[in-house]
Amino acid sequence: MINVPELLNAAFLFGQEGSPPPSGGSGIMGTLFPLLLLFALFYFLLILPQQRQEKKRKAMLAALKKGDRVVTTGGIIGTIVKIDDNVVTLKVSQNTNIKIEKGAVRGVLSPQEELKG
Repeated sequence: MINVPELLNAAFLFGQEGSPPPSGGSGIMGTLFPLLLLFALFYFLLILPQQRQEKKRKAMLAALKKGDRVVTTGGIIGTIVKIDDNVVTLKVSQNTNIKIEKGAVRGVLSPQEELKG
């Protein structure tokens, strides 16, 4: 009687001897290229736009001046009365001035935006 497991084992071993060794393919570049492509895609879609946005924000904060009408991150709208290094004093009402951190200014309002509000 034929022993099937031994026959399969022998066939497997004979099949291994005749096959050529696996080729290296394209080497390390074949492995690194998809990773580099993924990093480039990540950089151009996420990091670069965020850097541009941060640059615009810093320019806007540096250009703040007395008399600008601004909106804060909390939604408060006021006119700049005084600017120190990191503190901005806003006039929000006839007799009400508040001090906020300069970084809390979300944007400068244009006259068209004020009419919408």
